[in-house]
Amino acid sequence: QVQLIESGGGLVQAGGSLRLSCAASGLTFSSVAMGWFRQAPGKEREFVAAISWSGGSTNYADSVTGRFTISRANAKNTLYLRMNSLKPEDTAVYYCAAASGYYGSPKRLGAEYDYWGQGTQVTVSS
Repeated sequence: QVQLIESGGGLVQAGGSLRLSCAASGLTFSSVAMGWFRQAPGKEREFVAAISWSGGSTNYADSVTGRFTISRANAKNTLYLRMNSLKPEDTAVYYCAAASGYYGSPKRLGAEYDYWGQGTQVTVSS
């Protein structure tokens, strides 16, 4: 019933920018915390960014702080990740995640999320 569909991935040169989107359905999007995670080939899934239910609070991995911005448009049931100054090390499949508890704060652990999208590929060339 719950669906999270990522889009916006693609190939970009180092130093470039990209905006990912996550369209959510089947949940009360405006009341739950959301997050972005990524998984590079041969690597573990890692936290990227998270946002509170209202969008008033955010949290970022050290590796992306200052370069990435997470935001949400609750009226559109859509989560975003704006990625600037991209580096080859940002290459990964990016996943959108949603928590189920209402009025949640940003969450850094994958276990804190209940729903996941299928991912969108981001490739950054040197």
